[in-house]
Amino acid sequence: MAPLAEWMRDPDQARAYLEQAQRLKTVLDTQAWDGAWYRRAYYDDGTPLGSAQNQECQIDSIAQSWAVLSGAGDPARAAQAMHAVTDRLVRADDQLLLLFTPPFDKTRHDPGYIKGYPPGIRENGGQYTHGALWSAWAFAQLGDGDQAMRLFSLLNPILHSDTRDKADKYRVEPYVVAADVYSVAPHVGRGGWTWYTGSASWMYRLGIEAILGLKRTGDSLTINPCIPAEWDSYDMTYKDADTVYDIQVVNPQHVNRRVVQTQLDGKVIPNEAIPLLKDGLTHHIQIELGKGNAHDD
Repeated sequence: MAPLAEWMRDPDQARAYLEQAQRLKTVLDTQAWDGAWYRRAYYDDGTPLGSAQNQECQIDSIAQSWAVLSGAGDPARAAQAMHAVTDRLVRADDQLLLLFTPPFDKTRHDPGYIKGYPPGIRENGGQYTHGALWSAWAFAQLGDGDQAMRLFSLLNPILHSDTRDKADKYRVEPYVVAADVYSVAPHVGRGGWTWYTGSASWMYRLGIEAILGLKRTGDSLTINPCIPAEWDSYDMTYKDADTVYDIQVVNPQHVNRRVVQTQLDGKVIPNEAIPLLKDGLTHHIQIELGKGNAHDD
């Protein structure tokens, strides 16, 4: 909000937003850290939620992911918290990335409507796909393109139904995103509410923006990928009205990220912003990743 206030020529409001953000960051560091990850919340009596001391909902993915995505978490702690997500919430054999674990069942506290679902269903300790996608995006923001892509593949509905056995377990359409996937027997791996546009749009953005790195701002493009190091290259086509951009990203040194050179029609662009020319022609963009100096260094 502070940049918006600055744009609206309201420096006092911008300053107030920045001061509040700093206060929240301080509280996050002093009150929300549980020792290996961030807590989810507190009950009215002061009992923490999303803490190792809880019997149910010991760790919640959203608090860890947004510690990274918001930029408000201490970098070392945020990275440690995401390792905890991998260790405790990713169940690769079941193709699940849980919202939290263990699910609510017998807790004496009332966490609200979420406990109305049976354990392992929807938000109550199942895979809630919104939150799972944020976790994958957080790994991309940390620069771990290998893990970001692994989680993207884990969440890909096509890969939940690419064999007969998987399809019999998943039981919902393989060509749309499911809002949730169940995590407790006898329904482990069963898809829930499908045709869920919120999760679908986040998955689209995760793939296009966070992993392939394509973003449009005003009349310019930026391409700043975070990909698996094993990828040699990939191609995209972007259309802006009648103007076409053929995009090639090359990765000769097999890194996860770091743009070292951007070319537009064979000419080097000194920064990441690629102008949209709106001339009805076809243009060629080449992005080179590598271990040298990046545009944003």
